[in-house]
Amino acid sequence: MQASGPAKPRKNFLKLPVHELMEGMATLRTLSMSNIGKSSRLTGKTALITGAGRGIGRVVAVNMASEGAEVVLTARTESQLMETAEMINGDGIKPHIFVSDLADDQSINALIEHVEANFSQLDILVNNAGVTHSGSINETATASWDQCMAVNARAPFILCRELLAPLKKSEAGYIINVASVVGVKGYAGQIAYTASKHALRGMSIALAKELHDTNIRVHVICPGGVETEMITQVRPDIPKEELIAPQEIADLILYLVTHRGNAVVDELHIRRTSSVPWG
Repeated sequence: MQASGPAKPRKNFLKLPVHELMEGMATLRTLSMSNIGKSSRLTGKTALITGAGRGIGRVVAVNMASEGAEVVLTARTESQLMETAEMINGDGIKPHIFVSDLADDQSINALIEHVEANFSQLDILVNNAGVTHSGSINETATASWDQCMAVNARAPFILCRELLAPLKKSEAGYIINVASVVGVKGYAGQIAYTASKHALRGMSIALAKELHDTNIRVHVICPGGVETEMITQVRPDIPKEELIAPQEIADLILYLVTHRGNAVVDELHIRRTSSVPWG
């Protein structure tokens, strides 16, 4: 046997300069994106994701497309949807883009009509879009309250109701409602947001019971402190390095829609490592 020579020293990634570590993470992300369409756990499935232009919704869309799903992306801002689509495009996968304002009934109805006209069935509905408002009760205008309730609770209710028929055509349908830990605990200074997420959580519980004997499973996700534009506006006091990555939430959602055994996860409460357990 020939001598292989002295072994090359292995890099200690914990001691790498920040720029090298970031470059390595970018490479890993590129490799992950190159696998889009090559996995098959969701091949033949159609998924509608609201709030898909950024944050959790964007990563959920990329995750599901990477597993072969045909994804319908919707949000208010077309440019953001195009950016998400660019992350997905490849290997023949072309996401569907539909610009919508979930605070507007006509826009919601147009989205529903688009889904019904273009797909024979719907397998996954992810109600992820959300808006927030900070302020005490005296600082919360009725219009701000109404907007939070419209986008965070009313729109998911309408989408669940009107898309129930195409979801029932699926062999294994899923409704994923992204609520918030705020809707469980209640936070001072976020009265409108708290109420809207509490309403979404309550609807999810009731709907899960209503659909118990059908092919549709309803899951509600209650994350706290995810690194999105919304959280940086509402909770600038939380250090960025302590926030949950959107990828972590998206991976949990992907697990729910790709593992259908006898065990069912009705609700997930997800906290930051720096938060007190059961706090």
